[in-house]
Amino acid sequence: MDIVLVAGLWLDGSAWDAVLPELERLGHRGIPLTLPGQGDGATSSTYDDQAAAVAAAVDAADGSPLVVGHSAACTLAWVAADRRPEAVTGAVLIGGFPATEGSTYADFFEPAGESVPFPGWEPFAGPDSDDMSPELKAEVAAGAHPVPVGVTKGVVHWTDERRHGVPLTLVCPEFSPAQAQEWIASGDVPELAAATALELVDIDSGHWPMYTQPAALASLLDEATRR
Repeated sequence: MDIVLVAGLWLDGSAWDAVLPELERLGHRGIPLTLPGQGDGATSSTYDDQAAAVAAAVDAADGSPLVVGHSAACTLAWVAADRRPEAVTGAVLIGGFPATEGSTYADFFEPAGESVPFPGWEPFAGPDSDDMSPELKAEVAAGAHPVPVGVTKGVVHWTDERRHGVPLTLVCPEFSPAQAQEWIASGDVPELAAATALELVDIDSGHWPMYTQPAALASLLDEATRR
């Protein structure tokens, strides 16, 4: 099966390099996206550009792909379910949640001019990054791309209620499925509360399992293709 892979802020398609051979071994073709404004050289891209790129990747895939989003890009994976509910096998969210209707996509960090640079590892100290070696952190930081403000401050709108029936898997890395369930039950994540085919799965990793647990992550994605 084709599996569309969308990494979070600052990352391009190379974030999935260690996962691709594991998916191939399991019989799948990984399709890693380099999003507009996040590694393609563009500086004026918007959230709408990135959302359109994900929908276009679904259209270009063979058959009905699984769409995977990481961190902030969990919203973009859910965009595929919203815009192509009958064309996707399902969506997988890794370490993040879809944005709420009318909220901004990823306005979490202060911009420097017209873009938001990688803020360094201090904001991610603790469970997020404890499983990353200093060498890996340096490698990821060196390859990070500033994200245009037009992306981070873009406003998210949902359009098709059929998205709530798309098979949805939430991979819980630095938090547990029990914690995620508490957040959903409390109303903090309305998109997940409305999902009718949601499964929560655990992975023993920090926030970036594509780097630290690529085989385990690929196995979970393989399982999600059969839901």
